[in-house]
Amino acid sequence: MGASQSDNITRTSRRKNQAEGILDVAIIGSGFSGIGMGAELKKRGINDFRIFEKAASAGGTWRDNSYPGCACDVESALYSFSFAQNPSWSRGFAPQAEIQQYLEKVLHDVNLDEHMCYGHALSGARFDAQEKIWQLKFSNGQRVQARKLVSAIGALHLPNIPDIRGLNDFKGEVFHSAQWRHDVDLTGKRVAVIGTGASAIQFVPAITQQVKSLTLFQRSAAWVLPKPDRAISKLEQGLYETVPPLMSLRRAATYLRLEGRALAFNYFTSALKVVEAQAVRHIKKYVKDPVKVQKLTPDYHMGCKRVLISNDYYAAINREHVALETCGIERVNGNAIIDSNGVSHEVDVIILGTGFKTLDAVAALDIRNADGQTLAESWENGAQSHLGCMLSGFPNFFLLLGPNTGLGHNSQVYMIESQIRYIGDALSKMRQHSLASVEVKESVQAKFVRQIQSRLKNTIWQSGCQSWYINDKGENWTLWPGFTFVYRYLSREFKLGNHHCVPRNVEKVAAVLDVVEGELI
Repeated sequence: MGASQSDNITRTSRRKNQAEGILDVAIIGSGFSGIGMGAELKKRGINDFRIFEKAASAGGTWRDNSYPGCACDVESALYSFSFAQNPSWSRGFAPQAEIQQYLEKVLHDVNLDEHMCYGHALSGARFDAQEKIWQLKFSNGQRVQARKLVSAIGALHLPNIPDIRGLNDFKGEVFHSAQWRHDVDLTGKRVAVIGTGASAIQFVPAITQQVKSLTLFQRSAAWVLPKPDRAISKLEQGLYETVPPLMSLRRAATYLRLEGRALAFNYFTSALKVVEAQAVRHIKKYVKDPVKVQKLTPDYHMGCKRVLISNDYYAAINREHVALETCGIERVNGNAIIDSNGVSHEVDVIILGTGFKTLDAVAALDIRNADGQTLAESWENGAQSHLGCMLSGFPNFFLLLGPNTGLGHNSQVYMIESQIRYIGDALSKMRQHSLASVEVKESVQAKFVRQIQSRLKNTIWQSGCQSWYINDKGENWTLWPGFTFVYRYLSREFKLGNHHCVPRNVEKVAAVLDVVEGELI
């Protein structure tokens, strides 16, 4: 199809949608996924879309997580869009404020401002099978009809609040790290931190010199490696701006170096023993108390849980006014935390560093197919999908960062770019062939799920530890097993033959069937 013909279809479709009061594409969320999806649609000449954002500004997790010390744990050269590389990162691992500013700049640069709808938290969506339209409801009372629905809410969206008896009745201040109370002055306060994950190892060092005492409640130790961070000089920034290919070269080198980790996580797990020895030396370099050293040394293999990086976490724990408790929490009583040994720890502030409900955040949305089945109900036996982007039973519904597309070794933005191209190709082909709906075939989805779960069996993540990667049944519906370039290859093209395709017009049925039957699956 020629460009002029495609443009005519786009203009005709947009005029028809506007006349009917129907949006072509609704995108939920404006973090990396939502902004990337919007940019991809603009590139393809698809302009009849809106990005619905619950908050008053864009940025997703990088807007919400503003705790002290918040920064990326993937190098900035790669934790950014390939189509919007940034020569001005101040550090190798960018701090939160810079990433937020970067996302806002990209949003403006690709002209997404007119597509943004802030203050729109999705409260429900249901697919109308007869009209082939998604009926959307928002918490502000607005209702929208859209032909296609894209979930771009991300995995780090819903804070995980632990079920601790008495926590809601705590006499002091209590908040989650993703909902940091900047109005609470921690100076001279007795502070308890619950959780020792990726957020805690950043904000704990940032607050230790400020507080009177800090009690860190650790459920299980994390493997923490040195962080190869450094300041990027103005000279280097100038070189990147003057000679953009240098940025691309640095990005490619970073990608290849990180991609090499997939070998250890997926195929040669015994090689991680060398890295474990390095991590133990990292503990002993900073922590002098042998009891603390023992508590900080994990009892599981490196990589089974998320590997963390920090240069100041262990030094913070080594301070005399920082206590490390590993016996668990029984309850909260008044202004005290009672541990499982019955010891009372009086504190003024409790900070929850307990992470997020990952896929649960998507499942928690009241998104229903034509039969009224919710996402949560469809995932009762596992979060099954095709390429983490489409679900059998949910026509015209697309996911970004869906099941089994998380990473333990490389940049999540690389996966996002693979997915936005795949979904963009799907939407382009729907227009090209005048399709009212597409839905992945159940057999295609089942085959993909079998392959992924089979490949996960011998990975480091299945080596026996309890982590947020694994559900209560011991299943991993979170991570991608293997190389990211394999995922990009598999998602390089939206294949109509893998889907149930319904044309808009009856006379188009024969033509669509010819395309589907002639396409390799």
